[in-house]
Amino acid sequence: MKDHFTMDEPQPRVLDETKQGVIGTPMDRPDGARKVSGTAGYAADHKVEGMAHGVLVRATISRGRVTDIGRASVMDLDGVIEVVTDPRMTRNPAQGMAGEAPVQPGDDVHYHGQPIAVVVAETFEAARDAAQRLVVTYRKEDAASDPDATPDTEVGDPETAGDFDAAWAKADVRLDRTYTTPSQVSAAMEPHAAIAEWTDGRVELRSSLQMVRFNKAELADTLGIDADRVRILSPFVGGGFGSKLGLGPEAVAAAIASEKLGRPVRVVMSRQNVFDAVLRRSETRQRVRLGASKDGQLLALSHDDRVSNLDGEGFAEPVSQASQFLYRADGLSFTQTVARIAATPAGSVRAPGEAVGMVALEAAMDELADELGVDPVELRLNNLPDTHPMDGRAFSTRRLADCLQDGAARFGWADRWTRGTRREGDWLIGMGVASAARSNMLVKSAARVRLQGDRAVVETDMTDIGTGTYAILSQIAGEMLGLSPDRVDVRLGDSDLPGASGSGGSFGASSAGSATFLAAKRIRRDIARKLGCPEDALTLQNGRARGDNREADLSELIDQELVGEAEIEAGKTDESHFSAGFGAHFAEVAVNEWTGEVRVRRMLAVMSMGRILNEKTARSQALGGMIWGIGTALTEEVQSDARDGHVVTRDLANYHVPSHADVPGDMQVVFLEERDDWANPIQTKGIGELGISGAGAAVINAISHATGHRTYDCPALPDRVISSLAP
Repeated sequence: MKDHFTMDEPQPRVLDETKQGVIGTPMDRPDGARKVSGTAGYAADHKVEGMAHGVLVRATISRGRVTDIGRASVMDLDGVIEVVTDPRMTRNPAQGMAGEAPVQPGDDVHYHGQPIAVVVAETFEAARDAAQRLVVTYRKEDAASDPDATPDTEVGDPETAGDFDAAWAKADVRLDRTYTTPSQVSAAMEPHAAIAEWTDGRVELRSSLQMVRFNKAELADTLGIDADRVRILSPFVGGGFGSKLGLGPEAVAAAIASEKLGRPVRVVMSRQNVFDAVLRRSETRQRVRLGASKDGQLLALSHDDRVSNLDGEGFAEPVSQASQFLYRADGLSFTQTVARIAATPAGSVRAPGEAVGMVALEAAMDELADELGVDPVELRLNNLPDTHPMDGRAFSTRRLADCLQDGAARFGWADRWTRGTRREGDWLIGMGVASAARSNMLVKSAARVRLQGDRAVVETDMTDIGTGTYAILSQIAGEMLGLSPDRVDVRLGDSDLPGASGSGGSFGASSAGSATFLAAKRIRRDIARKLGCPEDALTLQNGRARGDNREADLSELIDQELVGEAEIEAGKTDESHFSAGFGAHFAEVAVNEWTGEVRVRRMLAVMSMGRILNEKTARSQALGGMIWGIGTALTEEVQSDARDGHVVTRDLANYHVPSHADVPGDMQVVFLEERDDWANPIQTKGIGELGISGAGAAVINAISHATGHRTYDCPALPDRVISSLAP
């Protein structure tokens, strides 16, 4: 029987009372040795007998219709098996939880690079050659691919609280600035890949996916079959950052081709394919207006944005998401405009909304501090709200003030100098700060725990995309059952196992971890009954059970397997309390006054995000986010041809993620002690996206402090920095 739990009230801190002592420790990943030795099996690594190889054929126009696919032009090539086309292949599968209908039916082409067919051959090389040679005929249509040249298509209704216009009119100091950020891509280390095989009317798909429970339903829907005829395997995923939330074209193509040909088919995207056809982060144009009194109290806050996406896509980058709860003001207003363009669809990329929206908001807050002549840290501290500014909900926990103050002390903020006055030779030196915030979520999730003597097994279709799921679930189960983590086996990424939240939105650890906690808690009840003591008197530690003056080894006490299965979902606590992670980023940079080159010299993040499950994996997540913040501020920019929307920066040689030389050796992360009883039974919050939220803004603000001038367009490339210095 499965225990079902709804989060309707604050939860007791059970993990503070258990005795095994593994929660929060910097335990190594149990899967680490396999990953660094190359023995972990990623999607494309598997060898299946009789497997053929598929390469996607992509549209070379930005809008129109396929009138003919010249199959005969390649069928005579050595090794070519078939050119597979199917209306189901030309859709853009809805992302993980979106549940949206297909928007690309039939032979319609909606963007340059859209997958329209797959060539299958005996070897990858033959399939690639044929895909490049295939003659495709189109009927072209006019299309707008440049968001800057496209009229506003959809203007949303303003989200407001209070009276912004009245508050703006009353302000003594007003700041009205426009910021831009370019399109970005996830660029996960492992390219998108899939192997499909049909047996007795059931398809097994090995693929690189983040949300297996949802992906299973998507594939069944795409193929027009019942979900119980689909099995998805994703035990190892080499990064996702949102790009693998939903079912990708490689998975659909592999499944359809395998079904038609009656043999296994593998489809692997090249790095260039990934840039062309995988969801991007939208570029943004953001207008931030801040109005304040002379004493530094915010009166008016408005954050309006313009983003883009393909026709019919329901997703829009939630740019002002954090702006709606970070600071208080008498009047708040937020409006979003979406331009519909013929370009690679936009979707969730790490910290959708905050990653780019907080760059603008926090840069504006810094400039307002300059205008008021107050310290940027003090301005933030003096404008923190008591409740959610938009709906009045209480914060479950919020230690943002502590993060700012602790970070300022650690970083030496008190020694900060006047803007534009410190130099080391040709280098101008500056320090910057930014708040960090990311809303916290609990997503329906299930897990099963089996106890066999003094060994346990955790089973869930949850994924590990490099975030440390194997580690934290073994720690949670070990802590609850009194076992060292090496006595716990974790099985992930199999859709035949209980359905978890998946990895996305920074909700994975909290959701799947809570389900594992509850499943293990059920087993604790059974152990207490076997030992003959009340559950609240039971202590489990080092494979031994104690309670009411009774004591026994688990290996002797448990004579048959005990099984606990549990499912958790959000409940009434969401209605009464707002849960979010908070933090503060600090950065020091050096800017060359002649070349405009920016070097980040050190960074510090101080974060409060609930209970830390594994100090090492949490720190790794925070550092990864901070590094992406450097990329946002200084290097990352997808460039597309305005004529047809095709991506120009199609690989990691042209799309510049931060390299080792761009990242300072002095990167520090500090976690403040916190428990969020309103969030979930294990009192955790997400970390993966909090690390990037605000990080880029700290770098941008440090550049301004160094030079005495501001840049409003990201990334702050050398030419833009030099232009900002011009008189």
